[in-house]
Amino acid sequence: MLLTGLFDISLPLRNPVLQFSLILLIILFAPLILNRLKIPSLISLIIAGAVVGPHGLNMMLRDSSIVLFGTVGLLYIMFMAGLEIDVADFRKNTRNSIFFGLYTFSIALALGIGAGTVLLGLPLLSATLIGSIFASHTLLLYPVISKLGIARDRAVNIAVGGTIITDTLALLLLAVVTGMSSGALTSAFWIRLVISLIVFGLVVLLLFPVLARWFFKRFDDSVLQYLFVLALVFMAGFLAEAAGVEALIGAFFGGLALNRLIPHTSPLMNRIRFVGNAIFIPFFLIGVGMLINISAFFRDFRTIWVAIVITAAAATAKYSSAWITQKIFRFTNDQRNLIYGLIGAHAAVALATVLIGYGIVTGYAIDGSPVRLLDESILNGTIVFILVTCTLATIVGEKAAAKVAEAADALEKPEAAAAVPEERILIPLSNQERVDELINLSITLKSPKSPTALYALHVADNSVSDEIGEKNGRKILEKAEVAASSTDNSVTSLLRFDSDVPNGIVGVLREQKITDLILGLHEKTGLNDSFLGASSESLLARGNVTTFIYRPVQQLDTVKRTIIVVPSGAEFEEGFRLWMGKIANIVKNTSVKLVVYASRHTTAVLKETWGSAVTTAEYRPFKDWDDFLALSGEIKKDDSLIIVMSRKRHRSYHDSMAKIPAYLGRYFQKNSFILLWPVQSPVDEVLPDKAFRKGLDTLERFGKIFGEAYRKGWKPLQRQTEK
Repeated sequence: MLLTGLFDISLPLRNPVLQFSLILLIILFAPLILNRLKIPSLISLIIAGAVVGPHGLNMMLRDSSIVLFGTVGLLYIMFMAGLEIDVADFRKNTRNSIFFGLYTFSIALALGIGAGTVLLGLPLLSATLIGSIFASHTLLLYPVISKLGIARDRAVNIAVGGTIITDTLALLLLAVVTGMSSGALTSAFWIRLVISLIVFGLVVLLLFPVLARWFFKRFDDSVLQYLFVLALVFMAGFLAEAAGVEALIGAFFGGLALNRLIPHTSPLMNRIRFVGNAIFIPFFLIGVGMLINISAFFRDFRTIWVAIVITAAAATAKYSSAWITQKIFRFTNDQRNLIYGLIGAHAAVALATVLIGYGIVTGYAIDGSPVRLLDESILNGTIVFILVTCTLATIVGEKAAAKVAEAADALEKPEAAAAVPEERILIPLSNQERVDELINLSITLKSPKSPTALYALHVADNSVSDEIGEKNGRKILEKAEVAASSTDNSVTSLLRFDSDVPNGIVGVLREQKITDLILGLHEKTGLNDSFLGASSESLLARGNVTTFIYRPVQQLDTVKRTIIVVPSGAEFEEGFRLWMGKIANIVKNTSVKLVVYASRHTTAVLKETWGSAVTTAEYRPFKDWDDFLALSGEIKKDDSLIIVMSRKRHRSYHDSMAKIPAYLGRYFQKNSFILLWPVQSPVDEVLPDKAFRKGLDTLERFGKIFGEAYRKGWKPLQRQTEK
């Protein structure tokens, strides 16, 4: 009997092992098979769900496990949308997104009510629910957009932001209609709804980032961090439901709250994308397909008529909204179709609305049968409507997304090629404890669009036996490979034997044509030991590449602000644009706020060179390196510091730079920092004439005194000037 129960293969399947195996086979093979018929992978999973579901071959029931994983998948889509959106652009486009959401909702609601009352003969309350079904949409296309790397496109930002407005209004309308049908629509209902929404927003957007930053600073275990993020997302969903709206709204706001704490190049982001795209989102799509009952579509003409009317009306409403958006914001045709692909699919909210409407009984017929707010023909027609709109929006949206991505690449490639033909980043490693931080920094610094090679190097001391040196080196390099692979990057491991570590590193710099060198800060071992260490000082003297010396006090994703200090004259040197590109990558990949301290002329060049790559930086005047310690009052707890240094005898060098390492070791112990030495050509060298420098400083001070006296009206000075 036990064996019979275990090997029961009768349909529908009840063995959990067979059920899960079937789901995995569908996720694996359905896209591969149906892609040959030019059917998008998202739609292939919905079709596969319809085939194996209770209305198809009846291989599986849409039981609680499918519903559970499907709910997780839907929340995952909304969470990723909030997590990957460009917060700076989202803030810029907040008004545009609200405006887009309002007219999209209004157009869909008007067409829904009109189609429901005129063409379907529904009462006003039922037609209003049809309008709310039209107004809402599901970001079914978002995983494709994320994969293509265009999640920060302006059209995507406006459409995603508008989704929150339309879905929130649609769900509020559903709550109002439900309250009206049950007679619970009172002033207390509105007061409770408004207060609960305010409390929900404050808790998620203000408290969640504080909790996440606290957790990430104390626990660096990847599994714990992932589980903590999931717990916050579903807590946000629960709080949204408690506030009176759907959980998917909470998931989106949870993504927004954690946006700046999970960099796009981090291992945590890679795990979030992988698990969602591999398991949860496919489960949601298969679960949607299991709802489709094609046979019910052909039972009576009214079901066919309902499906045709609501599909045509909804497609017209959404395409009209996309067309209006194109005209208002001057988008291309591809961006218009991309917007339609995002807002044209109806799944989760539409399904919830029609099921709630079907469950509301408004009365009873003469024969005693219940009269529902939305009857069975509306229910069956909506299921077909979900399939058609998801298919149409996905086909149109995928083609448009590919073209938008091609256009973005065409614009970025010439700039990237001009700035950095090929990046080659070297990370010398000698301590296992620092591997993760240095690898993460290298991935954050590298340009996502340009060809980049990462090299992890361990130089083993010749004084140690070859076997021991190689064993220790392999352990460190293997950890570097694992750290890089966790972000979908590869690293080339290099093992060298040399009695002089700097000599081994310099050899690799030349052999591999390295452009960037990332070093961990040297740990002092004695009183006579320097702050940077003899090895680092030797490399700075012998290697003319962009060099970063990094001391991590906290993880990159927990930093609130990055403060960069740029010396006067840096803009005239050979490596200026090279290190500027790296700083732009840090801002882009971590969404950190950048505060720049520089002279007036240097600031003007920085703004012009960065252009659209860094648009949210805050610029403050800084000229006197002798007063560097004044910055200690500006540095806060979760700030990091980047100081652009210079080698001696170059234009941007200042005598006070020699004191910077001592200042950092004494006054900035609680902050992460990067000391950056740019590429500097021998052509940029200047004579180290201190008297000449002092003369220039004296003339500059005299000019300030002269100008100040003249402005204050010193009469002898004015008379001399007039003469």
